[in-house]
Amino acid sequence: MTSSPSVAPPRDEADLEERLSRPPASLTSCLAAVPGDLVILGAGGKMGPSLARMAKRADPTRRVVAVSRWSNDAAAEGLRGSGIEIARADLRDQRSVAALPDAPNVVFMAGQKFGTASNPSITWAMNAAVPFLVSERYAGSRTVVFSSGNVYALTPGDRGGSREDDAPAPIEEYAYSCLARERLFSAACMRHGTPVSLVRLNYAHDLRYGVLTDLAVRLVRGEPVDLRMSCVNVIWQGDANALALASLARAAAPEPYVVNVAGRDTWRVMELTKALAARLGLTPLYTGAEAPDALLSDATRSATLLAEPPLPLDTLLDWVADWVMRGGRLLGKPTGFESRDGQF
Repeated sequence: MTSSPSVAPPRDEADLEERLSRPPASLTSCLAAVPGDLVILGAGGKMGPSLARMAKRADPTRRVVAVSRWSNDAAAEGLRGSGIEIARADLRDQRSVAALPDAPNVVFMAGQKFGTASNPSITWAMNAAVPFLVSERYAGSRTVVFSSGNVYALTPGDRGGSREDDAPAPIEEYAYSCLARERLFSAACMRHGTPVSLVRLNYAHDLRYGVLTDLAVRLVRGEPVDLRMSCVNVIWQGDANALALASLARAAAPEPYVVNVAGRDTWRVMELTKALAARLGLTPLYTGAEAPDALLSDATRSATLLAEPPLPLDTLLDWVADWVMRGGRLLGKPTGFESRDGQF
């Protein structure tokens, strides 16, 4: 891993948002195959606003509706300024879901991860009950469903990660609830002929959060990095958004299209930490022993969705180090990637 200083890092959050939502050229042709309005459910989360902007930028004539409870009014207004319609809804409420606008295309991003260990019932409500309501409301609509690589078992670091045809082997309640989400949309796929694409995401990365940001923050604070989850996949959030949108064109029935959206390479956490430490001018500290297996995904299938290559890891490392050194705003939401017991 070497530095790539020729690729200037984002100057500020506005520049970061522009890059996160910049559509690759081949995405436009992918979306041309799935005309019509697009409804994005759970658009107020970490990835939703930039995905909504990317969809609008890829096809400015398309009606894009971003749905959330919108506790952050500034985020909603920012999307309105980009030509995106805002709808407020509580997806846990059947009447609220029923009142949502019709659309032939849906991206489902709603869900809950953190807090599962202390209050699992809320996680099950969001990750299982809500998918049932939505899959019935949008029966027949082409649907991309954000899921998680947590549905897989841990795999040896040299295997290249779990593949889409591997049997799910969830660990603990969050992962089981993610599999429930998949099963409910798959049931609608068979029952209603709803074309579905299941996107199993592993570690999308903004500069304000993500595995590399977690590592950089610990380095700056002088805290040791836990090596027990020995390896990870890392993907730029802009690439993850583009791949998820591109998968709309692959949605299928009566069996859903399943795709891992993750970094194409497997990286040792120790090596990533060393690379960041070199950029930050710091000496890393470590805790825990590297395990022979980790939560990893094989991204070979997703590489066929778009023509453009992903953002290089070296560039992302440069950007993260620069962002953290300059005191860029952080979301304060650690990924919890170190968890080997499935507790979140």
